[in-house]
Amino acid sequence: MKRGYRNLLIFEIFIIILLFLNNFVSGILSGYLKVLFILFLIVAFKFIFGFEKDRHHLWKMILVEVLIFLLGYFILYYVFGIVISFTRIRNYLNFNGIFNVIIPLILTIISKEFLRYNMLKKSEGSRSLIILTTSVFIMIDLIGGFDRATFLKPVSIFMFLSLWLLPIISKNILCSYISYKVGYKPVLVYLLVMELYPYIIPIIPNPNEYIYSIINLVIPFVLLYRLYKLFKKDMDEDIVREYHKKHFLALILPCMISIFMVYITSGYFHYHAIVIASGSMEPEIYKGDVVVIEKIGDNYDLLDLNQVIAYRYNDIIVVHRLVKVINVDGEKFYYTKGDANNDIDNYQITKDMIIGIVNVKVPYIGLPTVWLKNL
Repeated sequence: MKRGYRNLLIFEIFIIILLFLNNFVSGILSGYLKVLFILFLIVAFKFIFGFEKDRHHLWKMILVEVLIFLLGYFILYYVFGIVISFTRIRNYLNFNGIFNVIIPLILTIISKEFLRYNMLKKSEGSRSLIILTTSVFIMIDLIGGFDRATFLKPVSIFMFLSLWLLPIISKNILCSYISYKVGYKPVLVYLLVMELYPYIIPIIPNPNEYIYSIINLVIPFVLLYRLYKLFKKDMDEDIVREYHKKHFLALILPCMISIFMVYITSGYFHYHAIVIASGSMEPEIYKGDVVVIEKIGDNYDLLDLNQVIAYRYNDIIVVHRLVKVINVDGEKFYYTKGDANNDIDNYQITKDMIIGIVNVKVPYIGLPTVWLKNL
């Protein structure tokens, strides 16, 4: 056994032992302590082994491929969100959120992937060391994900494996593959996008935890297969240059579609798409239809009788027809009715409750949302 191979093997086994003790005994590593731990490993690695320079000439091509894949993924994910519904996330774009969540996450990703790259390069193609290196970073990602009580019940073990461990394994196999092949830069882009967007985008699709874990399990393997097929091709300089030209242009359309999907589904802009969950507006609008709401802001003069409007009532968006407006001491109160209902809704609607006017519907594409909610 070569001395460098033996030293790296010992180094990685030592890290796994430390991580095992943390995850099962102390559980002290989280936030900035986790970052400091990884930085300590980087310093120790530099002292023992030295760093490798990132000189891969294909990294830009793979970066473009990763970006195209991510854009395609978000287009499909937000289309899926129309079907499964959306949820608003807690606001992390404040001092506490940025300092306690976003910055530690960014520092963890950057330091972790820099260490992964150098470990993989020192493995010199040894499959056993590549697998062991990937195991190290699986253990790092498991920090804070479980405790000893997780393994006391079969149900808890199943939940841990299916919802937590398998998606982490999938992600780390992809990251190690890319990092070993072309360096850590494309991996950084992939992880920063995939792990930061839930803290930055104000509204995201809302799959249940099982669907979410399946998505996180499958997506890395889809990208892995795509890159594997690409690496099998003979890549000379002319092919790489031609690839850059073609695929740079290919980024434009997915970018535009992604922006549009976030725009139409987020609820923060002029138009907002939602799924109809009841049959109260049949036959005009059926249960499972998706409607597009045009917001009116403070332009309440745009409201007319017999228009279908959307408003919030008890934190639920209601889509009913406007049938009556009453003016009391200069203040207007609005009354609505579902087309399929016999009576007018037994509450009054004030201006601050109104979202906008419904002018567009897309039939039936939201039916899976309704089915999932009724399970």
